[in-house]
Amino acid sequence: MIKAHGLTKTFDGFCALEDFYAEIKDGSIYGLVGSNGSGKSTLLRTISGIYRPDGGEITVAGENPFENIYIKNMIFHVSDDLYFLPQSTMDDMAAFYSSVYTGFGAEIYGELCGRFPINPKKKLHTFSKGMKRQAALILSLAANPRYLLLDEAFDGLDPVMRGAVRKIIADRVADGSMSVVISSHNLRELEDICDHMGLLHEGKVIFEREIDEVKLGFCKVQAGFSLMPEDDALKQLNIMQLEKSGSVLHMVVRGKSDEILRYLETLGPMFVETIPLTLEEVFIHEMEAVGYDYNKIIF
Repeated sequence: MIKAHGLTKTFDGFCALEDFYAEIKDGSIYGLVGSNGSGKSTLLRTISGIYRPDGGEITVAGENPFENIYIKNMIFHVSDDLYFLPQSTMDDMAAFYSSVYTGFGAEIYGELCGRFPINPKKKLHTFSKGMKRQAALILSLAANPRYLLLDEAFDGLDPVMRGAVRKIIADRVADGSMSVVISSHNLRELEDICDHMGLLHEGKVIFEREIDEVKLGFCKVQAGFSLMPEDDALKQLNIMQLEKSGSVLHMVVRGKSDEILRYLETLGPMFVETIPLTLEEVFIHEMEAVGYDYNKIIF
């Protein structure tokens, strides 16, 4: 498990992480969401043991990762800004990582190279952005880390490659061999793979939820009426957003969908239906509920 307790990290007076608390359970795929500068990359580098906290603590498998070779052997961090040894090929990098990670699997590396349209003997500096990202992901998975940290994991990958990478990661987590933390500023990118997600803003977690729990707490409803109900009748619902278009109400309501539908049926609608919310829509309303302007956080 990864635990952050009162974690603080500053750079030249700028507080990248401030009194940060989080628990990331083993066997999960945890999404970190937030705009640029929200603290996502700083958190991943602190978990990796690259940065020493200025306050609070971070533990991985119960230990401080900073300058801890035993813990670092469990962690592979794929940075947003990829780096490879000068003039190296993928095979060269595989040889390097096999000397660093005790769990590096040559067979897994070969199998992954065969699944991706990539030449492991070609110089990495000649690769496109997407090919470099593929190379980094192949190397990270071949290292067999207990904790895989991915910063903008799918940046530069085409839709087919994104789907392939998501499946490989999900399979590895499902067999219990790996936990994954993925940072992104794109909620839609993480919605289908993460089981838990935290929203960061200005170095703090605004809130975190299990994905299923998040979506169960809201309901988007359309209801048509021949006689529009009085405002007082609608006050019985915890309405987060309300729009009227002729005789149709468009609402986002906090609560259980079956209870909301039952109540609306008592108002005599011509029709009423629920529409699934995207994770982004849920987060917008959660942020508004705690006083944050969505447009200043996610883009």
